[in-house]
Amino acid sequence: MEEPLGHIPMANRISILMYHQVGEFAPMRKHRANYCDHRRFAGQMAFLKDFGYRVLDLDCVLMCLQGKQVIPPRAVALTFDDGYVNFVRYALPVLQRHGFPATVYAVSGWVGRWARWLAKGPGRPVPALMSADQLRELRASGMVIGSHTVNHLKLAEATPNRQRRELTDSKAFLEDLLGEEVKHLCYPYGSFDLDVVRAAAANGYLSATTCLRGPAVPGDHPLVLPRKAISFGDNLVGYFWKLAVKNKPKPQLVEWRRANAQNFLSG
Repeated sequence: MEEPLGHIPMANRISILMYHQVGEFAPMRKHRANYCDHRRFAGQMAFLKDFGYRVLDLDCVLMCLQGKQVIPPRAVALTFDDGYVNFVRYALPVLQRHGFPATVYAVSGWVGRWARWLAKGPGRPVPALMSADQLRELRASGMVIGSHTVNHLKLAEATPNRQRRELTDSKAFLEDLLGEEVKHLCYPYGSFDLDVVRAAAANGYLSATTCLRGPAVPGDHPLVLPRKAISFGDNLVGYFWKLAVKNKPKPQLVEWRRANAQNFLSG
């Protein structure tokens, strides 16, 4: 029987947090994990600072999970999906004030455009995505840019050829834009399967984050990293609960960990 993850010391796990938009939004009932009020975000980052959390970049996360570096107590990593312009206005100044690294996953085919995949959302304005110049400036500020594919589609539902093009072309575009290797990937909608994981490995990605809920622990496959979604309704009590208490992995995550342990992901 697998030991409940809550029994694993906090020094042996990393909470990879998932954000999307940060800004000022009207109250909502649906799609709450796509939004974070900027005042709550500022409070959350101050909480991490005040209570001694160690905010790691993804390169450091991989080193820790692979046993090449000790996982510090209260380890956290910050990820932001899609590359919204409101990140620049609201999130970046807060991160810089605290000296926190973060990874922003850009949709290469939609750089400088609008997030049209949200057009079928709850009647909210379609948000703008960062331009090429903004992504370069973001990288120069110390943030990391990762790939979120070309078209923000569900990879597990795509043909193998389309999977390959989404992963290859996005990586190539962003590397040309930034003048450096792009090592980190995020699966749009959390959609992936074994073929997608193998395609990500074949395209040279070193990490990939999912929507599987739970903390990352040593032995996790680097291309199947779990995260914890931060929602519009999370006050500081809820935020602390997700960081320190909500650490039991969801069944899907348990299954992927079992698959990794049985070497299904290495072939």
